[in-house]
Amino acid sequence: MAPALALGTAALVAVAGCGAQSAGSLGRVKLAAAEAVQQSAQRVGEVTSYSADLVLDTTGGDRGASKVQGSVLYQGRPELATDIKLDTITFGGQNVPGGARAILTGDTVYVKSELLNKFAGATKPWTKVSLGELDAQHQAEVKKFMAQVQQFDLAGTVKMLTASKDVKSVGTETVGGVETTHYSGTFPVAEAAQAIDPAKRERLQEQLSRVKDLKFDLWSDAESLPRKVTLSGSEQGAVFNLAALFKGFNEPVQIAAPPADQVGDLPKNHGQN
Repeated sequence: MAPALALGTAALVAVAGCGAQSAGSLGRVKLAAAEAVQQSAQRVGEVTSYSADLVLDTTGGDRGASKVQGSVLYQGRPELATDIKLDTITFGGQNVPGGARAILTGDTVYVKSELLNKFAGATKPWTKVSLGELDAQHQAEVKKFMAQVQQFDLAGTVKMLTASKDVKSVGTETVGGVETTHYSGTFPVAEAAQAIDPAKRERLQEQLSRVKDLKFDLWSDAESLPRKVTLSGSEQGAVFNLAALFKGFNEPVQIAAPPADQVGDLPKNHGQN
């Protein structure tokens, strides 16, 4: 841990002085910034828990403005568990009533969504389904929702940034009361996809197939942990911006299944001919 932290600190110090560098040393400055991003990618691989606040805004395009805002609670050990709350979901100016929430514990997913219940024909506030059953029953609406829920992944997101060839330091800023170094750059989707989990690679490439380059900003603290990440780009006239603020690294979290009397199973006949 100590050598890795020393490397990250050295990279941050080297980048911080970029304004005083001569033209002949620009290559070393770029390398230092790239090393700092690599260090952040390595550090998030060691994170066992965190919380995050997320905002996704989209404007323009055929569907008009949309917004998704919520929070994520993540635990990697002793077993994988996540609690995702989407308080605001708006598409084309239309608000999705009640938002949505998904809790994943082990291989079981609990979903709370008025819209999803309408499609699935569920009678309880929460719907329970195992990931194995989800694949076997081909429940299109549930699978689509869970794909969106599972798309965001801290480690995978930061790993994508390491594909950047133009990352640079743009100064220091305070994020959530923590001093950080701000990095900015772009990355090609095709190359970035190779850095993430193969199970998520195809979905990422499909969703971002029309986006040539994504712009990113990373705010990394003195321990090379990402305190904030933003992604932005455009696709067929639609401009999107995703902002994620991180905190509570490696702190204890409480993620539990909802009360049993509020949980129902996904109707077996839904989505079948």
